[in-house]
Amino acid sequence: MDFRSTNAEIFVPDGSPEPAALARTSHLSIAAHQDDIEIMAYHGILECFRARECWFTAVVVTDGAGSPRDDYYADYTDAMMREVRKHEQRKAAYVGEYAAAVQLGYPSSVAKDSERDDPVEDLMAIVQACRPEYLYIHNLADKHPTHIACALRTIEALRRLDYRANLKGFYGCEVWRDLDWLPDEEKVTFDVSAHENIAASVLGVFDSQIAGGKRYDIATMGRRHANATYYQSHGTDVATAMINAMDLMPLLESPDLTPAGFMKAHLDGFALKVLDRINAIQ
Repeated sequence: MDFRSTNAEIFVPDGSPEPAALARTSHLSIAAHQDDIEIMAYHGILECFRARECWFTAVVVTDGAGSPRDDYYADYTDAMMREVRKHEQRKAAYVGEYAAAVQLGYPSSVAKDSERDDPVEDLMAIVQACRPEYLYIHNLADKHPTHIACALRTIEALRRLDYRANLKGFYGCEVWRDLDWLPDEEKVTFDVSAHENIAASVLGVFDSQIAGGKRYDIATMGRRHANATYYQSHGTDVATAMINAMDLMPLLESPDLTPAGFMKAHLDGFALKVLDRINAIQ
């Protein structure tokens, strides 16, 4: 593919030709950093693992150069970290048996610059090549600015392509803020209890983050178990691990709906439900 980013690469674990590898994609995730996808979109990875009728493709927008580092990686330069993180993402793609892993390699500053159209153009090209039925991105309540930027760039790409009719599901997922606060009727829940060893493995390959000072592996698995236990207060657990997500399809169905307006409606609705509960009981 002819990307705008000069740092872009496509890794195909099973060695298939790139066009064919992308074209077989049924589940696609677009995220800001290496390891974000394994945290937030494990449902898609699990759905496609050893299921040859569907395939998972991962897209990472930024180069990961600004990640925190410690221990073995304490003295690594940004250039060294870029290479380590790219290599780790390839490992995750191999372990999870992805159709492909696309790493665009943009600096975070470019992803966050709304005046730079290159990331949107590249995402449009990827979506057209993959033609996914299901798409996982960062949720719009995430507190990481690069995560929000990459979600907004993806929404813009989908709107330009008028891709709504091709999607069966479009989800905003948990990384730097969970979605337990969403009212149950607005929450999309994914049962990811199966193959916990694979879940741990695709997270565990990101040694530069884990040994480098951030235990995303423990935190992510713990959040999934907590989501399952706290899913409902008046019933026994229906799963041992769950991921919460936000349905983002309204943003494609209503072109005039802004991302900020979409989130304001969710936040106002949450505030009203909390206050109504208090007022009904006091």
